[in-house]
Amino acid sequence: MGGPLGAIIGRCPSSNGDGEMGNGIIKHNRKCRDLVFLILFIAFWVAMIVNSSFAFNQGNPLRLMYGLDYKGNVCGNKHADPDLSELELRYWLNPNQVYQSGLKGSQFKLADARSVCLMECPEPSDDGLNWVCDYPEGDIHISVDDWIDRNYDYYEFLTPEMRNSSLQLQGPCYPVIFPSNNVYWSCQFVARASNSSLKHWKQMGGVNINEDLLIDKTIHRAINSPSAVLKRYVADIGKTWAVLIVCGGILPLFLSVIWLLMIRHFVAAMTWITVILFNALIVSVTMFFYTKAGWIGNDAVSVVIGASDPYLHISGREVNHLRAVAILMTVVMIIAILSSIAIVRRILMATSVLKVAAKVIGEVHALIIFPIIPYTILVIFYMFWFSAALHLFSSGQILRNDCNANCCAYDLKIKRVNCDSCCGYSIHYTPHIAIAILFHLFGCFWATQFFIASSSTVIAGSVASYYWARGQTSQEIPFLPVFSSMKRLMRYSLGSVAIGSLIVSIVESVRYILECIRRRLKHTNIAPLSWIGKMMSCSSQCCLGCIEWTIRSVNRNAYIMIAITGKGFFRASSIATGLIMNNILRIGKVNVLGDVILFLGKLCVSLTCAVFAFLMLDTHKYKSAHNKISSPLFPVLACWGLGYVVATLFFAVVEMAIDTIILSFCQDAEEHQGTAQYAPPLLMETLNDQGEMQRLTQGSS
Repeated sequence: MGGPLGAIIGRCPSSNGDGEMGNGIIKHNRKCRDLVFLILFIAFWVAMIVNSSFAFNQGNPLRLMYGLDYKGNVCGNKHADPDLSELELRYWLNPNQVYQSGLKGSQFKLADARSVCLMECPEPSDDGLNWVCDYPEGDIHISVDDWIDRNYDYYEFLTPEMRNSSLQLQGPCYPVIFPSNNVYWSCQFVARASNSSLKHWKQMGGVNINEDLLIDKTIHRAINSPSAVLKRYVADIGKTWAVLIVCGGILPLFLSVIWLLMIRHFVAAMTWITVILFNALIVSVTMFFYTKAGWIGNDAVSVVIGASDPYLHISGREVNHLRAVAILMTVVMIIAILSSIAIVRRILMATSVLKVAAKVIGEVHALIIFPIIPYTILVIFYMFWFSAALHLFSSGQILRNDCNANCCAYDLKIKRVNCDSCCGYSIHYTPHIAIAILFHLFGCFWATQFFIASSSTVIAGSVASYYWARGQTSQEIPFLPVFSSMKRLMRYSLGSVAIGSLIVSIVESVRYILECIRRRLKHTNIAPLSWIGKMMSCSSQCCLGCIEWTIRSVNRNAYIMIAITGKGFFRASSIATGLIMNNILRIGKVNVLGDVILFLGKLCVSLTCAVFAFLMLDTHKYKSAHNKISSPLFPVLACWGLGYVVATLFFAVVEMAIDTIILSFCQDAEEHQGTAQYAPPLLMETLNDQGEMQRLTQGSS
């Protein structure tokens, strides 16, 4: 390092000039740092509020699940005309239009085929001909409720002109020739026409109906398109809000507090418990994915909602995604088990360094309670963020298509066949909506990192006060060190925390964007990548991963120095990096092993959340009716991620305690010829008992 830090750490003269360490160690000459980035963070929040206001104003989460009818109404929307609150299924009336939309090179798209919203998919009659008619209006003087009670059939009330147009497949009534299944709230035809219904149709003089498999495949392609699958995944998050609250909020809070208490009282056993529990949980989660993928048991995800023909198999992208995740989890499981076996001999060393943190937690009791504050803030933020995200993903405009096709349909209001406005409606997303979604995602990264960094800085300031007061809790350390550290953070260092969290968020976003580009190129390129291309792709991902890990490590130590010295982010990073490089051989092994155990502990919490999410999603509520989710994948991953974030907040108590104690100990020993002067007795006793004093105080030789 460029010089001793005694003037900053450990030997800052007190007001009485006696040179003894007092509260001046923390409170010396502080001033606001990195104000530009604090202003940038405030501007970011203003932009987030404006962006979310647009989403709440323009979005409608129903669009993520349900289709549009021929009037442009969203099925299931109670504010539509007519009221569609109980009519959630989209049904295409004209099978010939469906067939035409599936022809190669056809300008007529499935979105232009005439469709209505129903309660259930209609079935053909065994001994006659069933009809499904347009919404009743004009001369059809029956209510929507009566129309539903009559199974959507008012053919008997039609005039001769209306009946003739119906036989031409121009409405207002259409024959039910093909059976259909409710596949994600759309009635997918089964290209197996009812012989009885088709016979009656021909006897009545109806036009020819195409019976090609194309009518089945056309609807299936639309339901199974990447954009439709993504919308269903986002909608699943909205449907499973109760699971997210329990498994992503309450459960990880409970588990994290229990883990901290057990570390405090049973530190020797917790390292072994953590390793064993981690392996058991990762095997359990992998088996759950195998079950939902259909490789184990008979509980595979079904794309059909409600009863269906047991001999009819309809596949979906959701099942393929679950199988891909199951394979990935298998690889991760094998690596995890082998890694656990490899670190068995090092667990005792990790236990010794965790005892240091346990001693600190035992002395500064508020450390266990403090993470509840950032946890509460994050809960409020995530509730706002998820709600805004659902509206933002559904904030496109519903506009009539320009189909340029010769399609005609009987209009009950003007009492004739109309060929001028037969095109359907679609949801159009403008480029600025895509930018708004990306900004919203980046906002989640930055806000999460900011709250975690703020929490870590407060903990580091509290532990540093404890260390440099020689472990005493009298006048040498503030009465409430945690809240004093919070006050210093909010008064002087929010800008420094903002720039540190921004850097991590930018690196995460770049990795995410590059991964999306890589996957897009993988699916669009016909020619396979050369081995050079594959090597460059893997190398870039590996390098970005290493850069992100390095930045996170530097940031964590920078937050410690910010809490102790009050310096700006970049200066604090420089001080922390120099201190680490001068003592890399002293602290490296102990610190890394402690971090590994803590990382496994976070995974234990998040994996437990994932297991309970699987169990909750396996209940009847999420398997039937309108609450059915398309796949457990996104809700489980969301609970996993939320559980990890909550665990990170609480485990930072131990993590930052270890890092702060070790950095302070090394600086203390460096400034006093290898003998730490300010280490509290409990720390010295722990290090001596475990034989770590010799390792930490040895020179680089």
